[in-house]
Amino acid sequence: MTAGRVRGGQNQYGFTIGILMLDTRFPRIPGDMGNATTFPFPVRYHRVGGAHPDLVVRRGAEGLLPAFVEGARLLEREGVGAVTTNCGFLVRFQRELARAVGIPVFTSSLLLVPLVHRMLPPGQRIGIMTVNAATLATEHLAGAGIGDDIPLAIAGLEGEKEFTRVLLDDELELDVDAARAEHVRVARRLVEDHPDVGAIVLECTNMPPYAADIQRETGRPVFDVVSLVHLVHGALGAGLPPRPAR
Repeated sequence: MTAGRVRGGQNQYGFTIGILMLDTRFPRIPGDMGNATTFPFPVRYHRVGGAHPDLVVRRGAEGLLPAFVEGARLLEREGVGAVTTNCGFLVRFQRELARAVGIPVFTSSLLLVPLVHRMLPPGQRIGIMTVNAATLATEHLAGAGIGDDIPLAIAGLEGEKEFTRVLLDDELELDVDAARAEHVRVARRLVEDHPDVGAIVLECTNMPPYAADIQRETGRPVFDVVSLVHLVHGALGAGLPPRPAR
């Protein structure tokens, strides 16, 4: 319970995490970071106009950095404690966004890869599941601090029929059962082709609803952006304003 004198200065309070959203209309089910019920704490959303999924994932987010910087600064002014994004491919902007604001920025679950790698026994590699492996490039890995010393196995869903098509073409309907089956199938193939995969990181922020299915199918630990949001929230929650007046 709050007691004593506190100091204001903002219009709203209590948001640990601000999320920069792509400009989309496709369905976002519970577990997707774009569905507010995914989190047991309030998050603050900001939609970045013109940031369409195809432009961000397939065409390198060309010309979008200023809009994401503006969005990050807006969320900071609204009082969030940290800023993230709802597309892992925006890790290419990690350095620029972190420089643009005075609060922590974590653009992608790919930032977890170096940490998870150091958790594993020698000789094991990280499996990365992505919405589109064909365009997950060196610049994205570098933005996440993933060097050549971290062995990877990357599997994309672009060869499947439902999930990637609906997301990148921004369609209005998603067959959730078909998408779940695709995740399980790709995960199974990933560990069959690379038995030395010791853990899996889900690049795509729309993949967390299927994380438990992937865990059950592969027996591997699965990390995603929702895991990372919870981690950062725990680091910030007790320090949110309003703070005691001095």
